[in-house]
Amino acid sequence: MATRHDTAAPPEKEGGAAPGRPPVETTETEKRRRARLSRRWQRDIRWSPYAFVSPFFLLFVAFGLFPLIYTGWASLHQVEMTAPTDMTWVGLRNYTRIFDDEFFWNAAKNTLTIGIISTVPQLLMAMGLAHILNYKLRASTFYRVAMLAPYATSIAAASLVFVLLFGRDYGMINWALHFVGIDAIDWQSEKWPSQIAVSSIIIWRWTGYNALIYLAAMQAIPQDLYESAALDGANRWRQFLHVTLPSLRPTILFTVVVSTIGASQVFGEPLLFDANKGASGGAEHQFQTLGLYLYEQGWVNQHLGRASAIAWTMFLILIVIGIVNYVISRRLRASS
Repeated sequence: MATRHDTAAPPEKEGGAAPGRPPVETTETEKRRRARLSRRWQRDIRWSPYAFVSPFFLLFVAFGLFPLIYTGWASLHQVEMTAPTDMTWVGLRNYTRIFDDEFFWNAAKNTLTIGIISTVPQLLMAMGLAHILNYKLRASTFYRVAMLAPYATSIAAASLVFVLLFGRDYGMINWALHFVGIDAIDWQSEKWPSQIAVSSIIIWRWTGYNALIYLAAMQAIPQDLYESAALDGANRWRQFLHVTLPSLRPTILFTVVVSTIGASQVFGEPLLFDANKGASGGAEHQFQTLGLYLYEQGWVNQHLGRASAIAWTMFLILIVIGIVNYVISRRLRASS
């Protein structure tokens, strides 16, 4: 029987290519192309993040920084709404005039009182609601969404509804007070009732918003702290005082600062609550805030220079509030 003998392949000829992909020689042109692509890739990695965030900064410069600088420049001039390009340099005269204006100080006091009346009950109610929602309740998602419903409602709609509720002759509030022997109150003409009514609009709109902030902070507190407090014999009230509140100090500070800033800029609620729908804040300026005073000077009296000075004064007040917040935050962090 014949056998088959496999023989090896014949050797390749001298100078022949090896099997597979032939080697590619890197030319000077190819080296320059690769270096150019490498530089382009490095520039892309370095500058792409700035390109992605540039729309925000462009909008901020156009609609935030430029109006702020221009308003500061206009506050040093006498300029009227009828001729906004005709400016006469007056230096700090607009600032000295508003500080000598009794209506400015009246608006500042009204802003302070409305801020206190609206902020303190608002945050206390928000804390209580968040503490209730922190427990396992049925339909908890529904309650959380309902908390945000007032915040999602427009200022105009909410203010008009509260105007009807606080009506002197046919309002539901006076109707309810009549059953407990209290005479009808003119909520729009008297000082303290009008400020309470305006504050109630703010409380209704912002309580749920702050409650959800507190709720999120409460859910971030470790359960081990509550279990340790329960083992030590602390009831629910003591757990709230000694566990929940100390853990919420940064959040409470945040809500206080944000609510204070919001209270210093109150505008829509008192404007729409006025029976005459003007910027005077009532017939005797009894609930005119700094925002209304600025609007009255700039768009009613058409004194843009004085309105700009008021705007910058409010801006400086907010800076002071921010500095106080920073100092208190540092002390809280140091103490903890």
